[in-house]
Amino acid sequence: MDSEQERTALPNSLKAGLLSAVALFTTLLVINQPLLTGSAPQGIISFQLAGNADQATAILQSWGPEGSFWARVSLWVDFLFVPAYVLSMILLTRHLMRDRPGVRERMVARWIRALFITAGLSDVAENVLLLNNFDAPTDLVSLSATVCALIKFTGLTLGTAGLVIIRAARRHPLPHS
Repeated sequence: MDSEQERTALPNSLKAGLLSAVALFTTLLVINQPLLTGSAPQGIISFQLAGNADQATAILQSWGPEGSFWARVSLWVDFLFVPAYVLSMILLTRHLMRDRPGVRERMVARWIRALFITAGLSDVAENVLLLNNFDAPTDLVSLSATVCALIKFTGLTLGTAGLVIIRAARRHPLPHS
């Protein structure tokens, strides 16, 4: 490999992280299919965003015992997905910053990593709350899970936007191989 290809090649750790994150995400998508109901048109995401006990109860009733089983499985698989996507996004941030020596760029990268870590921590808290909301949903737990989900989605969205900005701000784009 010449030096240009070596600079643009993805590190093996990033490839492995992205592969595991995609595999787990695909698994979550498959598990989510039986959870799509009239009360939960987005499956587990509807349960994550069910801001009160009445909505959570309606979703759980629409799933029945088998759907509730798959929802729990989804949340447990998500505990594996969280470190996979957080580490992958941190490694991707590091990869995109490898030729960005500026102080401002480094500060932006720290904020991006903080957003991804916040999203992951919020995702874990959300999963714990949702697992505790199966037997007798409460308004407090439902609302807390919704807030955690919104923090997660916001962190992921802003972190990803930050990665796009890092790439767009590059004065000399990396050549394609």
